[in-house]
This record gives sequence, structure tokens and C-alpha cells, in this order.
Amino acid sequence: MELLERTRLKIYISENDKYEHRLLYDRIVNKAQELGISGVTVTRGVMSFGPHSKLHYESILRISEDLPIIIEIIDTEENIEQFLPFLKTAVTSGMVTTEAIKACILTKD
Repeated sequence: MELLERTRLKIYISENDKYEHRLLYDRIVNKAQELGISGVTVTRGVMSFGPHSKLHYESILRISEDLPIIIEIIDTEENIEQFLPFLKTAVTSGMVTTEAIKACILTKD
């Protein structure tokens, strides 16, 4: 098993955030695919709060319409750097983080 140097990019936004009249998370995934990013995972959170301490949550009695979305991308540092200019334009609220990681890419042959 070979560990590779990679960069993890995480984007924290709200599910109703938009960019160019489309859902932002959808635009991010499509742009990543256009740029040849190796893969993207979008996760919908069940509870969150941000800098203004407004609680967003999902329950049986209350369905929040603005739950947190976390988009995670793991790729080479160069590919992540190529993607950041788009994020600087598209993401107007939320948070973007990067970190160096070691990854082992497993595939079925």
C-alpha cells in the first residue's frame, strides 16, 4: 500500500447557497469535474451553527431548508490550487479549508 501526498479541500456552505442561478454545491461539483478533479463528495449535515450562532437543524417536526453542506475534495496540491480561483468567485459565505494529507488510493482491478 503506497501513501501519496495529497491535499484535502473542504468547503462549508449552506444548501440554499446559489451561484449563477444554480445551487452552489451543484456548480462546485460540475466545475470540479470540468477541471479533471479526481473526485468530490457532498455531505448534508444534520445540525450546525456559524458565526452568528443561528442554529440550523433537521428533525421530524421541523425540516430546515438551509442545512449545512460539506464538499470534500482530495487531489494533488496543483489540482486544488487550480480550483481555488473558481471558489474565490463562487463562495461568498461559508468557509474553505485545505490541509496536506497522505492518502492511499484503493481501486478494484
